[in-house]
Amino acid sequence: MAIRKKSTKSPPVLSHEFVLQNHADIVSCVAMVFLLGLMFEITAKASIIFVTLQYNVTLPATEEQATESASLYYYGIKDLATVFFYMLVAIIIHAVIQEYMLDKINRRMHFSKTKHSKFNESGQLSAFYLFACVWGTFILISENYISDPTILWRAYPHNLMTFQMKFFYISQLAYWLHAFPELYFQKTKKEDIPRQLVYIGLYLFHIAGAYLLNLNHLGLVLLVLHYFVEFLFHISRLFYFSNEKYQKGFSLWAVLFVFGRLLTLILSVLTVGFGLARAENQKLDFSTGNFNVLAVRIAVLASICITQAFMMWKFINFQLRRWREQSAFQAPAVKKKPTVTKGRSSKKGTENGVNGTLTSNVADSPRNRKEKSS
Repeated sequence: MAIRKKSTKSPPVLSHEFVLQNHADIVSCVAMVFLLGLMFEITAKASIIFVTLQYNVTLPATEEQATESASLYYYGIKDLATVFFYMLVAIIIHAVIQEYMLDKINRRMHFSKTKHSKFNESGQLSAFYLFACVWGTFILISENYISDPTILWRAYPHNLMTFQMKFFYISQLAYWLHAFPELYFQKTKKEDIPRQLVYIGLYLFHIAGAYLLNLNHLGLVLLVLHYFVEFLFHISRLFYFSNEKYQKGFSLWAVLFVFGRLLTLILSVLTVGFGLARAENQKLDFSTGNFNVLAVRIAVLASICITQAFMMWKFINFQLRRWREQSAFQAPAVKKKPTVTKGRSSKKGTENGVNGTLTSNVADSPRNRKEKSS
């Protein structure tokens, strides 16, 4: 009697694009449930908490604005439901940008695995930074923040926000919260996860702090300033991946990065250390949202200063590592060419670098690729 052998074929492996599309479809279905809930009277009251902004207050018309009344908003616990819904929207937009833009460019450019992940990261972040920077600048202009900087601390607490202001903060919290599940959807490498968790946590900590402490005016200005500098870095990295000779963008980013850190410290000290410190009302009052006390001011300034110092430390290490890589790349051109010895092992040792180890900088350098092609 013949014995049938068991099949040793491994199960089919799902492609990365299929997995992303599958997750995007599931999230789209969940978001559609909340939108369809608005169509029925039974579920409309529950769905409207997720879709629309809550806690609106209508102020009567004054002598300055006699034409119409103003509708302002404050924050509350129901904002968590709104943030959750727009987190789903951010996941869907992320998948659309990845599938219809970044994946098509990756197929044409044939990036390596390392460049592939960095290109996707810079592509997603540059799109978000550009959109948030333009949106935030529009709010600053419409509410005269640029022409009158005293708005940053005048009439604190800023517990009432316009629709644009509150929706901006809701979208910021939703976007950075969506970055957590994207670490799984994008199959992020284990060694890259701690770095991304750090900067995602810093964004959520500072945005939520400005939102809850009613420092939304200062937070908006600092976010627009920071987003503009970060957009320049990621767009420069995208150009660098397409052409490695492109370096001017990084030089401009380095100058603006240092300038942005200094301007952030100046505005923070001016607003919190001088403006709020000289305000008349300096009593802790949760009902009115007044947190203008010495302990809170010290905590806010300490948080901002520590974060800026941490970013400068990472920036200096990045520049030093970049200078060492450039000097290591230019050093072999000055030295004489090594004598070629007979034997296969010596040739292999010179090709693979020191002790047979191959560095990424030497392997990816355009000069070595040119020599191999010739």
